[in-house]
Amino acid sequence: MINTLKDWYEQHLTHKESVILVVVMASTFLLLATIGDVLMPVLVALILAYLMQGVADRLMGWGLNETLALSAATLLFAGVFLGFTIGIAPLVWRQLGGLIREAPAMVEAVQTEVAGLIAQYPTMIEQAPIDELMSTLQGQAASFGQAVLGFGLSSIPGVLTFAIYMVLIPLMVFFFLKDREVILKWVLSFLPNDRPQLDQIGRAMNVQIANYVRGKGIEITIIGAVSYAAFTTFDLNYTALLALLVGLSVIVPYIGAFLVTIPVMLVALFQFGLTGDFYWVVGLYMLIQVLDGNVLVPLLFSEAVDLHPVAIIIAVLVFGGLWGVWGVFFAIPLATLCNVLLVSWPRAAAE
Repeated sequence: MINTLKDWYEQHLTHKESVILVVVMASTFLLLATIGDVLMPVLVALILAYLMQGVADRLMGWGLNETLALSAATLLFAGVFLGFTIGIAPLVWRQLGGLIREAPAMVEAVQTEVAGLIAQYPTMIEQAPIDELMSTLQGQAASFGQAVLGFGLSSIPGVLTFAIYMVLIPLMVFFFLKDREVILKWVLSFLPNDRPQLDQIGRAMNVQIANYVRGKGIEITIIGAVSYAAFTTFDLNYTALLALLVGLSVIVPYIGAFLVTIPVMLVALFQFGLTGDFYWVVGLYMLIQVLDGNVLVPLLFSEAVDLHPVAIIIAVLVFGGLWGVWGVFFAIPLATLCNVLLVSWPRAAAE
């Protein structure tokens, strides 16, 4: 046993670049663990810069020079960001307030429908578990509604912080795009000049993260737009809010889709009851999820993110437990980085 551990250590942790990599990983983890909340806007800006770099690369492929391509990508980002902040965000916030106010009534409507099913099929459905579930849902809806609608003076510091981030993040995106070579050169200056395997790992990580971020950006846009069109067809209430939630749910595979199913079904059931429109809305939503998982994801990502569903769930639990909501959003990119590190880890030559 001791010899086995010794052999493993000599193969994986005695290489010069392995030691450097361990130091870099430990330093990064320490920074994220101590000031992770402060650095999250930087990570958000970095991810958005990856998105815009993909746009710039496509424009350069069409014949534009680098300066024009980066300028066009920056202007596109500024336009989309401004449009979302001024047009979509206020609408979504108003719909969120309306949904929260109606949540208790929605739970009661569900309870009424379930009571009808119990009366119709008394031998198949028990009353006690349903009553307990409905009581829990009503309590959760009421407490969440009070928390959001009680947004007042105590939340002003958070609003100011958010406003500052809305200015800083676009600025950081611009400079990440404009001075990416300078920034990269500065970061690499802290590493030894002779680092072939570290460069290989860096290139692999760059490709994986770039493909993931750009693929997710396209996936969010397509799923959100298709969901909005489907919900609008049936004049579903809170269409913009629900479409945004469905689009963002793809960030966290499996778990996100499951969680967003609840508000979609609640709103449809409250508005339509157990009628044909309800089944059409739910059926279209399920169809969107199936096409996303079986057509869109393989088309966008191919082998860019090769993670088992269990690995994805563990990543969400671990990073979400460490950094809350931010950890959930960044769980898959971080898990992808870990996977690249494990596959490409420098190893000493076997004797």
